[in-house]
Amino acid sequence: MLTIKNTNVTLDGNDNKVEILKNINLTLEKKKIYVITGPNGGGKSTLAKAIMGIITVNDGQLFLDNIEITNQSITERARSGIGYAFQAPARFKGLTVRKMLKLAAAGNKIDICQLLYDVGLCAQDYLDREIDATFSGGELKRIEIASVLARNLKVAVFDEPEAGIDLWSFQRLTGTFEKIHEKQDTTIVIISHQERILRLADEIILLKDGEISEITTHEKFLDKISHLDSDCDCRSDCIKGGTTNAECNR
Repeated sequence: MLTIKNTNVTLDGNDNKVEILKNINLTLEKKKIYVITGPNGGGKSTLAKAIMGIITVNDGQLFLDNIEITNQSITERARSGIGYAFQAPARFKGLTVRKMLKLAAAGNKIDICQLLYDVGLCAQDYLDREIDATFSGGELKRIEIASVLARNLKVAVFDEPEAGIDLWSFQRLTGTFEKIHEKQDTTIVIISHQERILRLADEIILLKDGEISEITTHEKFLDKISHLDSDCDCRSDCIKGGTTNAECNR
């Protein structure tokens, strides 16, 4: 179980301090999928990075299985069982896909071919390739997700895992999340706007202007969105060229 108490994050802006997260309080239980969604700039990725320790919180506390990790480094949190898949992964010249996945597994028994298949890659085409400039952004994303899946994690955080991934690979990936959910006790945290991922969630966390505005089920959230869309005439009444003759009647 991951607990976040009274947590705030303030970062340096161009001219002054900018408050990104405001008094975040969350309890994320094991063997559940949480999807964090909301408007761009609302603090979603900042919250994910604060969980991993990439961004330091200004105040508040974080606990993993009732052990405080607030002041733990990224490495210490990784050893504690937290993993993170970046929105824009790094390249590692000289390191093959096979070696990276074995390093990520850290002695865990894994099926490398199955891992790559789950993220939409053919093992025979990738296992012995170096993770260098020849990889596309989408390929890098899938390799990194596979490396996170290779670990037996307590908490796995995925920042927009669908970015740069084709539809077939995306379908494989959502199926993989479902398998982890079924077979492991891992707490899965996903930053996403995609409806298919939203439908995987046990709970959806709506983050807006750095604050949690709602925690709900995916059924209630998607039902609310559908009603908002049905009440808006803007799309149907937009004039080609970017102007409009209608206002949203919300």
